Amino acid sequence: MTVKKTVKQVAIKVADKKSAPTKSVTKRVATKEDESGLPLSVVIRRRIEAQKARFHANDNIAAFIKPGELEGLVEEVSQKMQAVLESLVIDTENDHNTRNTSQRVAKMYVQEVFNGRYVEQPTLTKFPNVSRLNELMIIGPITVRSACSHHLCPIMGRIWIGVLPSKESALIGLSKYSRLTEWVMCRPQIQEEAVVELADMLEKKIKPIGVAVVMDADHFCMQWRGVKDRDSKMINSVMRGAFLKDSNLRREFLALIDRK
Repeated sequence: MTVKKTVKQVAIKVADKKSAPTKSVTKRVATKEDESGLPLSVVIRRRIEAQKARFHANDNIAAFIKPGELEGLVEEVSQKMQAVLESLVIDTENDHNTRNTSQRVAKMYVQEVFNGRYVEQPTLTKFPNVSRLNELMIIGPITVRSACSHHLCPIMGRIWIGVLPSKESALIGLSKYSRLTEWVMCRPQIQEEAVVELADMLEKKIKPIGVAVVMDADHFCMQWRGVKDRDSKMINSVMRGAFLKDSNLRREFLALIDRK
């Protein structure tokens, strides 16, 4: 009797071990099947929300996008843009000018004008300040192209960057200022926040005594629509460190940049 009971117990344990992996596999397959029917944008959004991260219009979400997914995102945007054109009562089948407009617009948004949201920050090669430079450096004007997050209308302008390095500051190549500026600007946003973000990044990367950013731009949300004022511009500045504390340095920087 004792032997039979022992055999029965062993049989139950073996059965449990065999059945446990089956449940686990079934659960994984079900999860995969659930996600397979979701739009790619929803899958990416869920990854972001799972990390409790922000994904505002001017945020970079490259960390949540897997290799090859940008092409899928372009295709999804294209399909939804086609629906927008149809809702605007445009005959894209017979109008040769708009036949592939949805695909072109999708590529433009994901790969160009909003590209700063979807790709990683450009690599900034830093060099030691061997010569212990501590004189004012001005980079610009850098041509910038962005978009207003309110109406997705273009923002076209120029940026000047002032840097006062310390003897211990890192130095970056001249082209890197343009690359970093483009990366920050290629997103839907407002100008006031864009220049602050750029100044923050320069401070973090270079660790200078002071950094200054001035942006002068045309806003098509004012020129193309609304008040339709062609001559209005927006000029704003961010001053950090020595540029904020030293009025003479600030005046020198503003006098040397030419916004004409």
